[in-house]
Amino acid sequence: MIINKYLKQTEFGSYGEFCSGFEIDTPENFNFAWDVVDEIARVEPEKTAMVWCDDKGNEAVFTFAQMKYYSDKAAGFFRSAGICKGDPVMLILKRHYAFWFCTLALNRIGAITIPATHLLSAKDIIYRNNAAGIKMIVCVPDPLVMQHIEESETLSPTLKLKAVIDRDSRGWLNFTRGMEESPEEFPKPAADEAPGNNDIMLLYFTSGTTGMPKMVTHDFTYPLGHIVTAKYWQNVQENGLHFTIADTGWAKSAWGKIYGQWLAGSAVMTYDYDKFVPRDILKVIEKYKVTTFCAPPTIYRFLIKEDFDGIDLGSLKYCVVAGEPLNPEVFRIFLEKTGIPLMEGYGQTECTVAIATYPWMDPKPGSMGKPTPGYDIDIVDESGNSCEVGYEGEIVIYTGKKKPSGMFRGYYRDAELTRTVWSDGVYRTGDMAWRDEDGYYWFVGRADDVIKSSGYRIGPFEVESALIEHPAVLECAVTAVPDPDRGQIVKATVVLAGNYEPGEELAKILQDHVKRVTAPYKYPRIVEFVAELPKTISGKIRRVQIRENEGQAG
Repeated sequence: MIINKYLKQTEFGSYGEFCSGFEIDTPENFNFAWDVVDEIARVEPEKTAMVWCDDKGNEAVFTFAQMKYYSDKAAGFFRSAGICKGDPVMLILKRHYAFWFCTLALNRIGAITIPATHLLSAKDIIYRNNAAGIKMIVCVPDPLVMQHIEESETLSPTLKLKAVIDRDSRGWLNFTRGMEESPEEFPKPAADEAPGNNDIMLLYFTSGTTGMPKMVTHDFTYPLGHIVTAKYWQNVQENGLHFTIADTGWAKSAWGKIYGQWLAGSAVMTYDYDKFVPRDILKVIEKYKVTTFCAPPTIYRFLIKEDFDGIDLGSLKYCVVAGEPLNPEVFRIFLEKTGIPLMEGYGQTECTVAIATYPWMDPKPGSMGKPTPGYDIDIVDESGNSCEVGYEGEIVIYTGKKKPSGMFRGYYRDAELTRTVWSDGVYRTGDMAWRDEDGYYWFVGRADDVIKSSGYRIGPFEVESALIEHPAVLECAVTAVPDPDRGQIVKATVVLAGNYEPGEELAKILQDHVKRVTAPYKYPRIVEFVAELPKTISGKIRRVQIRENEGQAG
């Protein structure tokens, strides 16, 4: 297995062995396309790399030999268009398989890959074009996406090229035809032109839950950091099929749809859909015999409401969850329906999986798990002192001795912003948590989201988890509202499940429910019923917008 080239030891019998024995051997001038994809294509050309299907009935299976072939041709297309080492190229490709061709092709050239979601407006694209100096955009043939890109051009001086998949359109390059007309092999660049380990390979714009998106940069060693994500957290299997639900515009795609999975010998499942239908996801798992599965809690919340009768999930061996904290009630119901415990993980766009429930550990529903080997993690108070067991503080990563494999290089073109979160060998995540007597970490909330009421510190996640247990609640967000007597009070913004009507009586029922499930002082003194919650374009709840709206209302 190719993973053996990068690990001194691959099998462990306990979490302790994992922590003491796991070590990544990073070679000089590592390049995922050349060193992983091409090597697998050489040794096992017919090994499955990806199974792809869409919601219209189309399907395709790609081997590693084909991934090499198409990415070589795509690299030839980019080079002929004038893309060189270090050029930023934005990919708005949803879940189209061309994303994998383009990503590997840009790796070969040494260009900077910038994945982006198709939900961006023209304003969003202008911001990204100018912030990152984007030279080229490649997109799916979606008329609205193409319109927004065209509208961005006059205010985007660095944007020189735009290409679309399989379409002839005035002012656009036809990516598919250009790729077909390119040579079958793309030669390795000369040593002085090839990208090095410290060059920027990937740039992600964060989802912007608290402000303008930040530009997170990762170098060419980043894929190796996801060995632990795939092999030891997701527990992917050699010749298995791993399914992570994620749009290619988000870092979750890098976590679950390419790097670590291929390094660990697993193929990836890609389902290209326009509308999320929970039962369709289950049918994909059944039809293609998915072995390992990863999705955010929101997806699991919808899946557990489905009737599993008549669906054979026998191929499914292991399931993990990340993106937002997992409500224990979701864990319980999914386990009842499938017999599979959900193994939670925690990380950020800035890193790989930093805390997780690993295969040797018993999951504690609602807990993120324990720190990943290579990550020196602690929970600290406002003065930077380590918190005792049971006390809340901020999750920090110490990097003074060694930077974890896969951790970001900093925010692009913004050294000052980087210093505000990462200085003197300490990276402050901005996430609050506490640690129990067994060393498990429990998420509380973003530092900005923690509520301080009458001297108490209240984490929104605990209150949200209590509310989610009530059958009337489909989704909710808990925030702080200023109060002259208590400093702040707890507010719950609630989306109701079907057949429930908003009103004072239901609000009182939910308040009493929270009092019973958690400490009485944590109950929401304000309950507001809404049709939907404000979310980022990546689907995360924007509590900051709820707080701002409350301020405007006042």
